[in-house]
Amino acid sequence: QLQIVESGGGLVQPGGSLRLSCATSGFTLDSHSLAWFRQAPGKEREGVSCINSSDGSTDYVDSVKGRFTISKDNAKNTFYLQMNSLKPEDTGVYYCAAGSFGYDCSAYVPYNYDYWGRGTQVTVSS
Repeated sequence: QLQIVESGGGLVQPGGSLRLSCATSGFTLDSHSLAWFRQAPGKEREGVSCINSSDGSTDYVDSVKGRFTISKDNAKNTFYLQMNSLKPEDTGVYYCAAGSFGYDCSAYVPYNYDYWGRGTQVTVSS
């Protein structure tokens, strides 16, 4: 059975760091595009970062470039989002997602993702 579960959220001060994990089972990471989305209070869900299944290339939205790093560990069937220099505007519920579609993941089209975690809360506040 295919499963995907994110973890690692919490409360952190501005400038701090968090590492989110997305544990998967039932499929191979290399066969799927992998992505992180987030949703702030009162806002719609937006893409944050992703890895294309086609060539392993990564993408980051402008607001997180230079601060966040997406990575994966195929042996552990887990992918990550390392978040550094966190800002209050990074606050929100973060979701990991995986999809078997071959489209460019940087479009951040939710419909392209077959599997979704239930979300983990990230709060950046002093």
